[in-house]
Amino acid sequence: MTKKEFAKLLFEKGVFTTRTEAEKKVDIIFDSIEKILLDGENLSIINWGKLEIVERAPRLGRNPKTGEEVKIGKRKSVKFRPGKAFLEKLN
Repeated sequence: MTKKEFAKLLFEKGVFTTRTEAEKKVDIIFDSIEKILLDGENLSIINWGKLEIVERAPRLGRNPKTGEEVKIGKRKSVKFRPGKAFLEKLN
């Protein structure tokens, strides 16, 4: 599902009065999530899950074209940990 389809879904459920309003609000939500994570904070939503910043250790990788080993430096990534209630619904 794309962000635009997500906004359309919220509009069709009656959460917003217009599709334009839904698209703007969805943009605000995702911009806010991005800002929280870029500020180094984790985002926890009870019964849904947690978005957390993790630091990946440096490692050796391999260039798929040449087979040559390549050093991959440490980097940050975002990990989603689903909440217990969400996992129960999923399974």
